[in-house]
Amino acid sequence: MADAEGIFSECFIAFVPSAQLAPKLISSLSTILTENGATTVEYRRDGSIPIDRVTHIVSNTIDFPQYIDSQAYMIPVVNTHWITISISRRKQAQVRPFSPDPRMIFSEVVVTCADLPQMDKESILGATMALGGQESKDVGRLTTHVCALSMDHPKVVVAMGKGWKGKVVLPHWFDDCFKLGKRIDEGPYLLPDPEILKKDPDEELDIPSNNNLVGASSANPEFISLSDGNSARPPVTVFQDKLILLGSDLKITPRLEKALKDIIVYGGGRLVEDVEECTTLICQYRDGEQYVKASQACKEVGNLSWLYFLIVHNDWTSPLRRLLHYPIPRNGIPGFKDMRITVSNYGGEARIYLENLIKACGAEFTKTMKADNTHLITARNSSEKCKAAPEWGITVVNHLWVEECYAKCEIQPVNIKKYNHFPPRTNLGEIIGQTSFNESRLRDLFYPGGEESMSPRAKRKRKILEAAEDNAYSHGPAEGVVIGEVAHGGDSDTTMQEDNSEEDSIPSAAAAKKGRRTTQQVTPVRARPGKENMTPVANSSGGRSAKAKAMDVLSTIASDIALYEKEKKRNTKPGTPFGGKRAAELAEKEKAESAKKSTSHKDDADDEERPAKKSRPSLPGVEMRVILTGFTRWVGNQNKEDQDRRKLRDLGIQIVLEGQPCDYLAAPHVVRTVKFLCALARGPTVISSTFIEKVLETGKLQDVDDFILKDSEAESKYDIDLERSVSRAKAHRGKLLRGIPIFCTDKIKNGPNSYRLIAEANGAMFMIYRARSGSNIKPTTAEQDNFAPPEPVYLLSGSTPEEKQLWPRFKDMAEKGHMEPRVVSPDWLLDVAMAQQVRFDKKFLLDTE
Repeated sequence: MADAEGIFSECFIAFVPSAQLAPKLISSLSTILTENGATTVEYRRDGSIPIDRVTHIVSNTIDFPQYIDSQAYMIPVVNTHWITISISRRKQAQVRPFSPDPRMIFSEVVVTCADLPQMDKESILGATMALGGQESKDVGRLTTHVCALSMDHPKVVVAMGKGWKGKVVLPHWFDDCFKLGKRIDEGPYLLPDPEILKKDPDEELDIPSNNNLVGASSANPEFISLSDGNSARPPVTVFQDKLILLGSDLKITPRLEKALKDIIVYGGGRLVEDVEECTTLICQYRDGEQYVKASQACKEVGNLSWLYFLIVHNDWTSPLRRLLHYPIPRNGIPGFKDMRITVSNYGGEARIYLENLIKACGAEFTKTMKADNTHLITARNSSEKCKAAPEWGITVVNHLWVEECYAKCEIQPVNIKKYNHFPPRTNLGEIIGQTSFNESRLRDLFYPGGEESMSPRAKRKRKILEAAEDNAYSHGPAEGVVIGEVAHGGDSDTTMQEDNSEEDSIPSAAAAKKGRRTTQQVTPVRARPGKENMTPVANSSGGRSAKAKAMDVLSTIASDIALYEKEKKRNTKPGTPFGGKRAAELAEKEKAESAKKSTSHKDDADDEERPAKKSRPSLPGVEMRVILTGFTRWVGNQNKEDQDRRKLRDLGIQIVLEGQPCDYLAAPHVVRTVKFLCALARGPTVISSTFIEKVLETGKLQDVDDFILKDSEAESKYDIDLERSVSRAKAHRGKLLRGIPIFCTDKIKNGPNSYRLIAEANGAMFMIYRARSGSNIKPTTAEQDNFAPPEPVYLLSGSTPEEKQLWPRFKDMAEKGHMEPRVVSPDWLLDVAMAQQVRFDKKFLLDTE
């Protein structure tokens, strides 16, 4: 029966888009899951995962905002291999081996042992499985490692004879990984010629590169490459809907502050000046009123290094993930003040990182080692420094010691085994930067209490953090890991309801532990009736500085200036009421008359008393940024438009131009215009333009939820669900087509520019394909691509003879690059942009041969 329904018949699955899991792969996997009985759960309107309705979350990283929520609810988070392995086995695979948590160091390792003593075999397999690995009785297609002492064992001989592609390693590799609690490279342990047995431990070894430290080697970086405003750069959409406060303890120049503000605002975020209003605080130190208030309210708190990391990578990551992305203690870690620490065998970013980390701890970093040094941190114990240190009474440890001292905010004993372990042919620089913070430890030391002033939302977030911590392993290499488990929906003791909370219930950690099982069938919790998510209304910006008010005024008139310049350049026919040269002349005439009146008034100032100047009331803060399309009210009536725009702005509604950040997209109905599709890519709430008309008629703000756009006819015509499209767009954040190359002929109907705007708004690589275009795809073979199926590459084209001549050469270029050529009509791009889903139908193909 289970097979008839499908192996995922009881699964409600949500995907997390990321650089490691592109939307095009999500689309393919969603189809596979649906065909096998699963239900894919769409994001809420605000872009969040409906945790109460999912049984599994598929993600190739733990860097997504609701990871902590998944830990609290014990929802399994698995990578994409879980799906493929389950399909190949025709049954659901266990979730533990497919956790994306980097602390599960043997995730995706499938090992079998050959020619080992029974005790050693059981120890290796038990520890491997505890840290995410799997056991295989024999060497099969899915086996990744054989643990053996030689290549002569029948298991190994038979496997190699069949062309098995896995690795045969000495048991020493597993032992060294267990001792360090980190996964090191197995290269020196590979049979038949393991380096650890052939070479002397003191022989020279290259210093490895390490991606963990990119953008995270300093807590206060001095430089970041920012756009100068002249060159186009895609918006940093990671700031979409974020309210960011730049802390008062930051030492940044006005020029840098303005550059950061421009990037944040262009990315859809806002800068605020009140810690109560912000969602994210950027500060330097772990003290002060702003830091304590924001942390107690469970808001995101990071430093400049973290902010720069988000700007450069445009992908969200927790500021607790990397040690130097979180504010530093002003006076260091207790006990480090009198230490003098030097390092050896680390290079590049790792050396800079350790220097900054040592200083952040409060110790003195020295470039050379002298007799008054107290500690030597080394990646290998084979340098001259390492040999001299014991004679001088200097403690020798690896970097794990200083990382864990900093992460746990107290000095750790130096005699713990993992701090003194140095694998013979490994430079430990390859595993540096993998240690993270424990939020509860930070709270105990730097921002305890605050419950009496917490908002209901903060209280709920605090309960989620505590539940996640209680559900995690409390010690060992997997400390902090939660392997998802969900209690039965009918268990009344597995949830706790917060008083006066409008949010979903939170699992009780104690109850979860009590009912913890290895594997369970899960009954999804259905959503309560009523609105799934209320649209948040931003707080008013009372008490803001003069600078902020000035920026509001500038942002208000910017659109008017742009429209005026556009009208000046526009050629109009004689007799038109406004536009072109006549518009400019009228504007100049009005200006001259105004100046004349001003002079006349000045001349009469001696004869009569000048009336007191009436001060203009300050504008309210911008509560709604709206892009309008298909709006006919202002057609041919520029004065009416100007008046209406001012009325709307006085109510906190700003009509913005296309390409600018927006909270709402207003249209009379669903349209496939460039403006509509480009704005949709940002994930704004789509409302009916009658909302604007109603506000103008009544002079009062309306409840925006009453004006959510409904257009069943257009949705049926374009095969979309508008609400789903918006939720997908919020999740993708303008990266729907990231990594997908889209070519376009320069002779396409209506020109390629409009398609470029739509493609680039969704993150695609857009290129014009001409008769003399060189090859844009590097020739590769299936073997070079690890025998992966060819990825599609698209050519938007018409059916003119001139365009058809390009098709054979385009196909040849794609096939040489091991890609699947698809010559399609532009409707394919419009369909994808409207659905916010990478989908394909053969009806879009122009060349069906």
